[in-house]
Amino acid sequence: MRMSSMPAVLSTASRERNRDRSRHRNRDRGQVTIEFLGMTPLIILTLVLMWQFVLLGYTFTLAGNAADEAVRAGTAAAPGERQAACEQAGLDKLDGPWKGDATVTCGGTGFVTADVDLEVPVLFPGSIGFPFTVHGHAGAVEEAKD
Repeated sequence: MRMSSMPAVLSTASRERNRDRSRHRNRDRGQVTIEFLGMTPLIILTLVLMWQFVLLGYTFTLAGNAADEAVRAGTAAAPGERQAACEQAGLDKLDGPWKGDATVTCGGTGFVTADVDLEVPVLFPGSIGFPFTVHGHAGAVEEAKD
């Protein structure tokens, strides 16, 4: 007799354990949603910061390229026309939003230098900019005239 009552006790204990497990599972409902909502601002902030660093790097690349192009045009131009040719070549290589506040200066005899200053945009090119500028510098030897 004892043997026959034992499985009934086990099945009752097993049912109670299953009931407890289902109670614990129901207690955790929505946990993933809450954790996701808690992490969403951090994820967005990380993406915004990464995008801002991309814009900063792109602005450095543009400033360096514009300075290279400006000095290349400046070395080929006559000394009296150097600043105009240099400025035009430097500004031609800039995209619209960066061109607005850009300054291009050239100088030197024998060794021509070009300096380009660009404003770093905040999140969207063409919107407001940071209060600091990115500086690009290039130099080249003046071409010999035949």
